[in-house]
Amino acid sequence: MSLISVIIPIYNDEEYLNQCLNSVVYQSHKDLEIILIDDGSTDRSGAIADKYAKKDDRIQVIHQRNKGASSARNYGLKKAKGEWISFVDADDYLDKEFFKTLLTKADIENLIENYSIETNYLRKQWKKTWIWLPSAVLKSL
Repeated sequence: MSLISVIIPIYNDEEYLNQCLNSVVYQSHKDLEIILIDDGSTDRSGAIADKYAKKDDRIQVIHQRNKGASSARNYGLKKAKGEWISFVDADDYLDKEFFKTLLTKADIENLIENYSIETNYLRKQWKKTWIWLPSAVLKSL
């Protein structure tokens, strides 16, 4: 199985966070490293993230003062160990076959060629599109 690092920046998302985290934790592809970056939330988001981390050892929570979503994503990239990197916004949720489907279709040789096909698939399923690239590519940028 391929380890996927899922980076989720969190800022005052308590209303959506349970649904988001459940959709990631209960993926059919289980080889996940889930990195939650609490970006200085003033609501219960940080406590919700901590609760999930206590129940699932794939989850690590990092609390930082508010620096913005880009900073949170970049910090998550530094911590990521996966062969693949995924970003999920805390107010989004995924179909339970999402990562399995992408891994099945992923072929390093033609990833860029197929990216537009994957993007169209993502837009039909979820309201936002996010980066899905091998970690070696992201970490070399």
